[in-house]
Amino acid sequence: MEPWRFSAQGALLSVRVTPRGGRDAIDGIETLANGRAVLKVRVRVIAEGGEANRAVTELLARALKVPKGSVRVVSGATSRLKQIAVEGDPRRLAESLKAVAAASRGDDETDM
Repeated sequence: MEPWRFSAQGALLSVRVTPRGGRDAIDGIETLANGRAVLKVRVRVIAEGGEANRAVTELLARALKVPKGSVRVVSGATSRLKQIAVEGDPRRLAESLKAVAAASRGDDETDM
């Protein structure tokens, strides 16, 4: 199961964020206890004043090669579990998401 869905406008990602994670990185896909798949993301900043949300959207924009303005938190702004909307070509986003998830499963952890 993949933690994203596609529409004509782009993708909707289910993300679990770890603030103060030591570095900015995407750590792959995790299945939660309830069976829901999420993309694991860690950021250096603390979850205060929207800084972690900003760091997450900027990290995802870089990883998916889309403008920062194309990535926004649609739910879970104050939670570790978030829904992130990414505007763009769904086919290109699908390729980028699969590449990011595959890279994070390798022996070396992928920093973005």
